[in-house]
Amino acid sequence: MSTRAVAGAGAIVIFIGAILLLGGSDALPDGWRIAVIGLVVAMLALMTVPLVQRSRQRRAASSSPPEQPRPQLAAQPSATAATAPDETAHPDVAKPERAPVTFASGLASSRRTLRDRLASIRGRTPDAETWESFEEALLGADVGVATTMATLDRLRSAAAAAGITEGDDLLSALGDQMREVLDAERSLATSVPGRDDATAVWLFVGVNGVGKTTTIGKVGHRLSSSGQRVVMAAGDTFRAAAASQLQTWADRCGAELISGSSGADPSSVVHDAVTAAAARGADVVLADTAGRLQTRKNLMDELAKVRRVADREPGAVAETLLVIDATTGQNGLSQARAFAEATDVTGVVLTKLDGSAKGGIVFAIEAELGLPVKLVGLGEQAEDLVAFDPDSYVDALLGVSGEPQPSEGE
Repeated sequence: MSTRAVAGAGAIVIFIGAILLLGGSDALPDGWRIAVIGLVVAMLALMTVPLVQRSRQRRAASSSPPEQPRPQLAAQPSATAATAPDETAHPDVAKPERAPVTFASGLASSRRTLRDRLASIRGRTPDAETWESFEEALLGADVGVATTMATLDRLRSAAAAAGITEGDDLLSALGDQMREVLDAERSLATSVPGRDDATAVWLFVGVNGVGKTTTIGKVGHRLSSSGQRVVMAAGDTFRAAAASQLQTWADRCGAELISGSSGADPSSVVHDAVTAAAARGADVVLADTAGRLQTRKNLMDELAKVRRVADREPGAVAETLLVIDATTGQNGLSQARAFAEATDVTGVVLTKLDGSAKGGIVFAIEAELGLPVKLVGLGEQAEDLVAFDPDSYVDALLGVSGEPQPSEGE
């Protein structure tokens, strides 16, 4: 009970006791009178205790020296902060850089698949079983049935003409033949003959999910790093996240993004991007396109319209790049065939080649679609989209001389 409550109760008891003792003392028996007097005395004593305690506290406070402020302790660094390196302490020390991606590292999975299938060929005289192993290995690498059969026919003829009697020599002949068939022109055009003053436009086509938008961002990084000024066009207005994804890539590589509202006419967005690029003196426009509409005919008609608009002054379509996901294998190839038939495709960008155990898809693309593979994705970083190099590709795929091959643990 608080001091105020005790004082209030005590005052009431004393008041009632005084009335009983003074006003009606004759009517009270002796026992009651004594009890009332005792209760009054007890309440007086109870009320006196807080007063005495408060008086003692005042005297103690007046006699003790004033309290000195407690010193503030400096904050101690946590264990993590204490052990973390100070980036500002040694500004001249360069951070370790990631080793550049190579075909050898990117094709490690495909190389293991082929090597396991071709292991029985090494060190033996070619026979019927040898040719069966070749066929299984090439089909397993997603080279494709028609391309595999044509490759083996040429290899048999070459082996007979050269008098090859060793499996290792036959593998070397296979590598030479692979390099010979990958002889297409792979340069990326930044202008159109006869229209040198027009702004170059690169259209990117392909089904949703193959990495088309990400590829545009990586190509933008690649061009910006070489000193070219890039404008991106968010032409896939049917996919809500496409524009924001492109904006992130544009911010990273210093490009400008032209976009429209959701569901807007893709041709109009591309036209605005080309006009803006020409006005700003940009070198190239990278245009995203839709990968899925209600029917295939609608999609192909829309892509044809986008290309016509992009090819009008002040722009000129210098490249139409078909993006294919390497991990989809022959299924991706059949989808890509529809785009190649409906649009004037000039080359292929093969994404996620590092994630596929069937790296032979390059041969199927070039043989069956008649299109050169111009860029390949060998990793997730922007720098991992590289120009396709047939020699490095074949060396890495077969694990022969060329680039240093990573160990099994890598």
